Amino acid sequence: MVGSKKHSTEEEAQETPRFQQKTLTAPAPFADETSCQCQAPHEKLTIAQARLGTPVDRPVRVYADGIFDLFHAGHARALMQAKTLFPNSYLLVGVCSDDLTHKFKGFTVMNETERYEALRHCRYVDEVIRDAPWTLTPEFLEKHKIDFVAHDDIPYSSAGSDDVYKHIKEAGMFVPTQRTEGISTSDIITRIVRDYDVYARRNLQRGYTAKELNVSFINEKKYRFQNQVDKMKEKVKNVEEKSKEFVYKVEEKSHDLIQKWEEKSREFIGNFLELFGPDGAWPSITCDSTASSSAKVVVSCSPSQEGAAGHSDLAFSI
Repeated sequence: MVGSKKHSTEEEAQETPRFQQKTLTAPAPFADETSCQCQAPHEKLTIAQARLGTPVDRPVRVYADGIFDLFHAGHARALMQAKTLFPNSYLLVGVCSDDLTHKFKGFTVMNETERYEALRHCRYVDEVIRDAPWTLTPEFLEKHKIDFVAHDDIPYSSAGSDDVYKHIKEAGMFVPTQRTEGISTSDIITRIVRDYDVYARRNLQRGYTAKELNVSFINEKKYRFQNQVDKMKEKVKNVEEKSKEFVYKVEEKSHDLIQKWEEKSREFIGNFLELFGPDGAWPSITCDSTASSSAKVVVSCSPSQEGAAGHSDLAFSI
């Protein structure tokens, strides 16, 4: 009997990691579609015991709840903290229904089905509990074999209570997490409301109707006109950019042509000076040809050999 119990315990210890590994490649299951993975007797743990390492037969079962509307990085970071509170933990996340949320907190952007699915696809979540209670009861904690509840330490006043987690804190089952500053569902909604015109124009341009956007007839025409103006501005901007590109290319070509012209001009001037300059080839050719012509004229003018000397003297004296 002892041997079979030990064998069963080892199988359960192996079964849980396999189930947790599955969540990395598939959505987390819903609590009402799966049985509790912990089959061993559920003994109460202290936070100190859990931090030192859980019993070999099961992980620490940590519960975190919320509305998780417009699921964002702040939600994910809180769940990451809850998941990593202990060396080996199993994170259950409770998501309140639309009815409860609208009653105690207000209207949501996403409906409950969308919020459930958002949590199922968070990598830190092992199991999702739909229609979670607003206030945790002993029966709920026992049903899901919850060891600890993770939430930020700020008192959460709601449903006639100064802090809905007060009894959890008194029972030593509360483990605090840290809020992420600068990001919240309310912040995101505030941005959308602040830039409402921008997003309304954006969605009209993408094919949504004025009725779907709850936009009046006058505002619809105004937004469409503004979109047309923006298109014209974009076209003008494109034309300006193309014109600048064309001018740049012309300037570049002109620079190349001027450079080539200067090079050819220098080459032409150099050749001209080599030919017609004081020391150039052309003056020497002219002088040589002039001297040769003069000598020929003097010889041809001699009428006889006797007078050649006299004429030659005359020619040279001249």
